Amino acid sequence: MSEVITMPKLGLDMTEGTFVNWVKKVGEQVKAGEVLAEIESDKATIEIESTASGVLTKTLVDVGDVVPVGQAIAEIGAEGSETASPDVNKQSAAQVEVKQDKQDTQEAPAEPHSNGKSSAPTAPARIPMSSSVGEEFPGGAKASPIARRMAEEKGIDLRQVQGTGPGGRITKSDVEGFNPAAAPMVPAGPSAPAAQPHSAINQYAQHAAPTGPGITEEPVSKIRARIAARMVESKQTVPHFYITNEIDMGPAMAMRKQINETLPEEQKVTVNDLIVKAVALTLRQFPNLNSHFYGDKIVHFEHINIGIAVPLDNGGLMNVVAKDADVTSISHMAQRNKVIITAARSGKVKPEDIEGSTFTVSNLGPYEVENFIAIINPPEAGIMAASSAREVPVVINGEIKIGTRMKCTLAVDHRVSDGAEAAKFMQAFKKLMESPMRLLI
Repeated sequence: MSEVITMPKLGLDMTEGTFVNWVKKVGEQVKAGEVLAEIESDKATIEIESTASGVLTKTLVDVGDVVPVGQAIAEIGAEGSETASPDVNKQSAAQVEVKQDKQDTQEAPAEPHSNGKSSAPTAPARIPMSSSVGEEFPGGAKASPIARRMAEEKGIDLRQVQGTGPGGRITKSDVEGFNPAAAPMVPAGPSAPAAQPHSAINQYAQHAAPTGPGITEEPVSKIRARIAARMVESKQTVPHFYITNEIDMGPAMAMRKQINETLPEEQKVTVNDLIVKAVALTLRQFPNLNSHFYGDKIVHFEHINIGIAVPLDNGGLMNVVAKDADVTSISHMAQRNKVIITAARSGKVKPEDIEGSTFTVSNLGPYEVENFIAIINPPEAGIMAASSAREVPVVINGEIKIGTRMKCTLAVDHRVSDGAEAAKFMQAFKKLMESPMRLLI
């Protein structure tokens, strides 16, 4: 019996990814956990691991395909299974696309009933693009999520774009190749409003960009566009408040030096590892902040998974995740963090490296930063911003001495918590950082 491998959901806001490479070929042996293929999201190239052992009998997508989350991409059969020919594989992929397209068309005209269920005709007619077809096809245009997002960013009316995907679906390449001069004029109407530029990215689209000597321009990268949209969403919809505290880093720096003298290079502990560990242990004491806000409910997590903001060499940020950071030994966590941070910067990560964070740490310590505040990564309830550990004059027992201090600022979603709880969180975090042996227990 074959096991179907599907496109995984890699992050809360991911709906699809671009297929870039088959690592395994049809007919090859595959073990569970081995890398099967690679996809590209807004953030990076991500390795998809097989969830089963056996033989790769079918591939259902091709390089360059934009694949929705949950769609079948391959089949793994038992050892000795017959493999399908390339023609059969393509036919299977086409069947998947037609099935998805048919399902979309059936769901679009469904109307809710008083019993909470919906109904649809058994043989629905094709829905015209100018019709109002519900939330599935906003604006009356049948388009993939990435095509819709690109059209919003470029200010393109999707009703003018000819779709080449299954069932006339508008794809990313259709939007990229769209020529407004050759497009038919489509009158706007209440059932099909024209697309508007995305406010997070194109807020200046109505103004002519300056040109002339000494001025160059470049298109906004996918990752920068995604960061722009997410950060505007956070600052506009999440009521942030901030608590700053100053940490005496002398004991932590001395302990780190002593620890690293006994560890191999791949296990050496960074200041960031100590901060991540301390945040995780503090979240044990304040579980309300280890949560996500979803409007009408707050979801609390038993596991404490700390997202680590990683600056990328080509610009932008990516969050990798230190899983179960409160119960993982500091040396093991340090080793694991090095691996996933290196993978992020090289542009290739695994799904488990970037998904599942419950709280985030952003550390600008290596860049001689005195203090800063970070923007919450929704739907998380908070984020810790850590600055540089600096030698500064401090007053100790009435005398001015040189001490090592680091300022940290906690940003909290006021819908989840209040000032008193956040202040107590920072007190507990400060105690852990200033008594660092507790991070090793």
